[in-house]
Amino acid sequence: MAFNSGDSVLVLDEDLSGVVKNIKGSTVSIETDDGFLLDFQANELILKDKKESIASEIFSNSNIDAVVSEKEIPKRKNQPKVRSKDRYEPTMEVDLHINQLVNSTRSMSNHDMLTLQLDTAKRKLEFAINKRIQKIVFIHGVGEGVLKMELEYLFGRYQNLKFYDANYQKYGLGATEVYIYQN
Repeated sequence: MAFNSGDSVLVLDEDLSGVVKNIKGSTVSIETDDGFLLDFQANELILKDKKESIASEIFSNSNIDAVVSEKEIPKRKNQPKVRSKDRYEPTMEVDLHINQLVNSTRSMSNHDMLTLQLDTAKRKLEFAINKRIQKIVFIHGVGEGVLKMELEYLFGRYQNLKFYDANYQKYGLGATEVYIYQN
């Protein structure tokens, strides 16, 4: 592109503009609006008037009424895509760690803590059955396995559910997933 001294130019890929001061081969020196002299290659510059004419060409074909009517047309809302893997994720998690259930365990014995954890598990399981929630994960931790055994005994008393270890990648060994059969 041929530039002449005094042309107003814009720099491509940068937020700079200025006036052409000197041309040496393909190097063009411009003076920015701040008064700095900078050198650019000719292919990095564009005439200011040309850019404004391109913008006016783009927007001159638009009619404001057409734009407004286009925006008023209701568009179909896209349903969020649910991956098949996520469809089978448990919908309810219950953390049975004692520090999640009470603020302080200072005056509680091990039996009291276990009883509280089992009562919470039973209450949440009944809630899930009543609200027709199909999957529930009980996070019990690894520990010595006492709570896990007691939970298995509790779940064994129900006819309409099956239980198994939860997703190892997500929970490790310290969680049991319960699937509740719905009538």
